[in-house]
Amino acid sequence: MTTPARILLVEDDETIRSSVTTALVDEGFVVAAREDGIALADDLAAFVPDIAILDWMLPGPNGLSLAAQLRSRSDCAVMMLTARDEVDDRLRGFAEGIDDYLVKPFSMAELVARVSAILRRRGRLPSVIEIGDLMIDIDGARSARGDKPLTLTATEFRLLSFLAQSRGRTLSKGQILTQVWGYDDIDANVVEVHLSSLRRKMEANGPRLIHTVRGIGYRLSA
Repeated sequence: MTTPARILLVEDDETIRSSVTTALVDEGFVVAAREDGIALADDLAAFVPDIAILDWMLPGPNGLSLAAQLRSRSDCAVMMLTARDEVDDRLRGFAEGIDDYLVKPFSMAELVARVSAILRRRGRLPSVIEIGDLMIDIDGARSARGDKPLTLTATEFRLLSFLAQSRGRTLSKGQILTQVWGYDDIDANVVEVHLSSLRRKMEANGPRLIHTVRGIGYRLSA
């Protein structure tokens, strides 16, 4: 069994740090969250991250300085979080070997998708997920039950991908809203509507895989 990917998060804003940590842990990642990068060398040795998510404007060494340290000591991927959205800033970051760049404010769904894409490129997450007769090609944006392709909307595909990547775990409506829609302050019935449509399409070609856990949420399992 593949071990969960390890993510080092360095963000001084407590609200953002907590929200990002929760979103990543809900995806099954192991997260070490720090408010600054003063102990970066120790974290690299003890935690050994697959990817580091760095805030650009940090107390002490800033994110760009930490990225340079990472490049000299580790082969982990680097994602930068920042309010700096000028082209020159982006180019400066990429020159330091940053793999991706996410401008604040951002949705948790986009952050998780970008992290997952980086990890898939590095072979730490599979691009194709198979559960029973269900096949989901995340990078190729296609899915099938057996030899029958599923015709899904973009939202249905994101929903199915999230459930599949969290297979076997029961997910609340709030978790689904945050990861698929990017926020959880909308009518939770939107989850039921899209799940109902997704189930109809999936069950036209095979047995039920998306199960309701009464009072808790939903789980995808064979």
